[in-house]
Amino acid sequence: MAALTWLLIPLFAAVGAAIWGSWAQRNRTTGDIATLNGYARFRDAMEKVHSGSGPA
Repeated sequence: MAALTWLLIPLFAAVGAAIWGSWAQRNRTTGDIATLNGYARFRDAMEKVHSGSGPA
């Protein structure tokens, strides 16, 4: 029975590694697009604020 326990430990580790690997490779581009659009709007707003002012 002890040998079976020692054989199950690597099996559980391999299953855990497979689950973690699939989670790490998930598609996360949907949040990036919204963030980049927000940053573009922020950059445009900052350019509008500074474009009308003269030299300091």
